[in-house]
Amino acid sequence: MTPTVLVVGELQGGHLASGSLEAIGVARSWSGATVVGVVTGGGSRAAAEEFGRFGVAEAYALDDPRLDSAPAAARVAALKHAAEVSGASVLLAAGTTFGRELVGRMAVAWEAAAATGVTELTMEPGGVRVRRPVFGGRATETLRLEGPRATIALRPHAFALPAEAPVPCSVREIGPAELPPAERTAQRTGVTVAPAGSGPGLTDASIVVSGGRGVRAPENFRLVEELAAALGAAVGASRAVTDAGWRPTSFQVGQTGRAVSPQLYIAVGISGAIQHIVGMISSRVIVAINSDASAPIFRVADYGIVGDLFQIVPALTAEVRRARGL
Repeated sequence: MTPTVLVVGELQGGHLASGSLEAIGVARSWSGATVVGVVTGGGSRAAAEEFGRFGVAEAYALDDPRLDSAPAAARVAALKHAAEVSGASVLLAAGTTFGRELVGRMAVAWEAAAATGVTELTMEPGGVRVRRPVFGGRATETLRLEGPRATIALRPHAFALPAEAPVPCSVREIGPAELPPAERTAQRTGVTVAPAGSGPGLTDASIVVSGGRGVRAPENFRLVEELAAALGAAVGASRAVTDAGWRPTSFQVGQTGRAVSPQLYIAVGISGAIQHIVGMISSRVIVAINSDASAPIFRVADYGIVGDLFQIVPALTAEVRRARGL
């Protein structure tokens, strides 16, 4: 039997977010699978048509602005309806806060198996086999999601973006949404953006450059920021940096900060305490720059440079700028 995969489209700036595009790529990679999209919230019909750019010929939309400030639970009924109408057996979502909550709530409402933080998955007869990092990345767990239905949230940046393969996309309306009082009790009234660097967002960036205590002083942190700017990367920091007040806590990568999984993570002057490693161990490629050859960061790094960061980082920044014509 050919499986049908329902991909939940999450919006960013009125368009499908990169995490949703990754989910499309995963769904399309399954041989013989039928891929269907679904988007809910204000402007969802126009966004649903974007599925067609990536080879998805059918999508569902619930264009209701009330959902934008409502909790994830308010969208479950619409998603369950889309899953049942389309005959889906698997629901895929991005590994965002919204996506993880949605997967859990859908698993209950849809009586489905669930997994989040997934980095590998394979469709098998009678279920889906998934792999995901656990214990702060110190181990990898393999799960078999058995039964007729499964809900899965992918780990951000664990999968490549799909190539465009434009097809006409037929969008079907769902709704209007019925929002029971219990699902309207928590309403988002505003969003306060935490201080960040001038580059991409830390959790969404494909490249992250983080600085640690090894930069010695707050004014020297500009070396990290200049390298990040040359690479088009986000700027991160160790807890030692944020505790010292050199940068806001929103920059912190680690167990008590942000967890990131970019394609490239560059650690500048970071020794590699386990609390920091937990937050970046899932990065595709890790590069460490440190003057201490015995620093723990080198145990997890794919590439290590032992030397004076005050010489290495400016030289690396200059070379990146030259290569990119900046």
